[in-house]
Amino acid sequence: MATVELKNMTKVYDGKVTAVENANINIGDREFLVLVGPSGCGKSTTLRMIAGLEEITEGELYIDGKMMNDVAPKDRDIAMVFQNYALYPHMSVYENMAFGLKIRKYPKKEINDRVHEAAQILDIEELLDRKPKALSGGQRQRVAVGRAIVRKPKVFLFDEPLSNLDAKLRVQMRAEISALHSRLQATIVYVTHDQVEAMTMGDSIVVMKDGIIQQIGDPLGLYNNPINRFVAGFIGSPPMNIMKATLKEEKGKVITDEGDFQLTVDSSMAGALRSYVGKDVLFGVRPEDLLYTTDPKEPNSLKTRVEVVEPLGAEILLYVSTKLHQIVVRIPPHIILHVGDEVYFKPAMEKVHFFDIETEKTIV
Repeated sequence: MATVELKNMTKVYDGKVTAVENANINIGDREFLVLVGPSGCGKSTTLRMIAGLEEITEGELYIDGKMMNDVAPKDRDIAMVFQNYALYPHMSVYENMAFGLKIRKYPKKEINDRVHEAAQILDIEELLDRKPKALSGGQRQRVAVGRAIVRKPKVFLFDEPLSNLDAKLRVQMRAEISALHSRLQATIVYVTHDQVEAMTMGDSIVVMKDGIIQQIGDPLGLYNNPINRFVAGFIGSPPMNIMKATLKEEKGKVITDEGDFQLTVDSSMAGALRSYVGKDVLFGVRPEDLLYTTDPKEPNSLKTRVEVVEPLGAEILLYVSTKLHQIVVRIPPHIILHVGDEVYFKPAMEKVHFFDIETEKTIV
């Protein structure tokens, strides 16, 4: 396989619209890297520049140490799997998988061996004689992946390959692609807008917004230590609750004043926050870090009203409101609450986050 390196890569359309700005990414040999972000953030454009389908406006691209800026897509030794599968409807599965090798004039025996090897890996051997119209969405996706596997490229590129599948099949295909990565020991660059896909599949994740890389890291590193408000709100499902609050100091302790409730800041964070005393900040807490309590007098508890109850089997999501904000809480299924109930939650203050209200960068 191969390493991939992006150095200050930028893509500008028509000299006006910057789709990707100054991207710097180092992808290790056999690494599974995920580009994630909302629609229009530049993740697919970045992937297409790696593939050679988009010209690089500025910067440099290296695959296995070789500069690729002016190398044609067919000579980059990459294989790409698209969102829409892009199968030839008049060809059988076998012919679709073999087509790329045939036009490169591989020997017939090698083509046959590679196609059957890939079909065995993907469990589609019984489908080789079928046409795409006779396949389900999941089967078509496997064929598209198989067509990439037979090439045995240095780098696999996946552009939102699961977007057209139903929820259950997406979960199944996520697991299959992860297992495929382990089996092939391949270098993979994977684009998705689904942060759950990113968290469950990637060795490393690149979070993008408005063409700019916000943060790069491993899934749990991004989850526990987001660099700014955007990453904190994007990584995690349901997203982090973020509220405006004012920091105060009382009797040597730093207090978060939301307007409806006051919380004492954990001592481990107080030092970093003292310079913000008297100022507004953004206070963030994840749904699972709001702990249900039956004692309204317990320190740091906040009073809420249940607005929506979403039972999910293994857990329940509650949408509750304070006087100023609506927040989401994750609770275990044995706690039975109803719309209209007044309930109390205690944030795990050692796990909360604070963000600068102007720069939106993480304070602590």
